[in-house]
Amino acid sequence: MNYTINKVANKFGLSVHTLRYYDKEGLMPFIERDKSGNRVFSETDLNWVAMVCCLKDTGMSIKAIKQYADWCTQGMQTIDERKMMLAAHRKQVLKQIDDLKKNLELIDSKIEIYENPELAQKLYGGLEKP
Repeated sequence: MNYTINKVANKFGLSVHTLRYYDKEGLMPFIERDKSGNRVFSETDLNWVAMVCCLKDTGMSIKAIKQYADWCTQGMQTIDERKMMLAAHRKQVLKQIDDLKKNLELIDSKIEIYENPELAQKLYGGLEKP
């Protein structure tokens, strides 16, 4: 089954402009075009778009995603480079998760204080300092 750029944009919550930009930047080297020049996405292409979105959403730069895409088009000889890139990115994502968990704990502690006015009064005496 093939998909239009509009359907793919809707599926991934992206704008058509963003998909065109990703294609122009070389992030989607496998996308084919029909006789009219319109991009046509296959099921396999949807998996690729999902990967691009994953990498982008987790903080990988367009330049790095482009490098990853280039390595993918080069075939099996770049498996080690891709694996190293993804392993390094995975470490960064795990750090982001840890940082977010710490921030969430602080937010939760504030909510807990605000849910208990007596505790808030005791801790802050009516004036809260950060």
